[in-house]
Amino acid sequence: MKPNKNIWQSIRFSPLFKSIFRHGYDDTKQNKILQIRSNVFLHLHPVKVPAHAMKIRFTWCMGGITFFLFLVETITGILLMFYYRPVPEYAYQDMKYLEFDVPFGILLRNIHRWAAHLMVGTVMLHMLRVFLTGSYKPPREFNWVVGVMLLIFTFLLSFTGYLLPWDQLAYWAITVGTNMIRATPFIGHEGPFALLDKYNDVRFMILGGTEIGANALLRFYVLHIVVLPAAAIIFMAVHFWRIRKDGGISGPL
Repeated sequence: MKPNKNIWQSIRFSPLFKSIFRHGYDDTKQNKILQIRSNVFLHLHPVKVPAHAMKIRFTWCMGGITFFLFLVETITGILLMFYYRPVPEYAYQDMKYLEFDVPFGILLRNIHRWAAHLMVGTVMLHMLRVFLTGSYKPPREFNWVVGVMLLIFTFLLSFTGYLLPWDQLAYWAITVGTNMIRATPFIGHEGPFALLDKYNDVRFMILGGTEIGANALLRFYVLHIVVLPAAAIIFMAVHFWRIRKDGGISGPL
């Protein structure tokens, strides 16, 4: 049992573990305070903001702009849901009805579309800024991983939303994208070390079949409006919380 204890101690005091977990939770008055301060819901807003964090030339405001665009996407997406049915017979017609018959419908859709494009760009610029300023270094390496996950969620949100208009551009773009997934190692039936056939691989799971049809449209819709936004909100809460716990926005090198 002693070697296992030594392994646990080495893990517990490693830089990676300390990056994720700041302290223990022994039943002491001090740690009761730390529990409250470390809780994302009870103590998210920072007590103070460093002066350098207010300088646009350092932060580029890319993180805040990305979050703002996510809010725009959420609001406009909820409004678009009132006019959209995720079935092949109606999806394209609903888009045309929204554009030409609903007052300000085309404006609503274009705000949602262009905000999505901008969000992809701003989140990439935000990651670039974090990399160039060394803001991923200890003790912020865990938050860097959270940021990478948010980047992936942003790409997936953009990808799943692409199919929803159900026009030719969307259909063939998703066809190309999902065909590329067939080459995924192990879980794609055309990829290296393939373990599955085309009726069980990752492409079949995403599309709900071997071709793009009603099942694919419904799955992309559910992913786009429920699963991925919920995951993004959770990771954003952790992201903001870790910025707070890591001492605010990192300073210039």
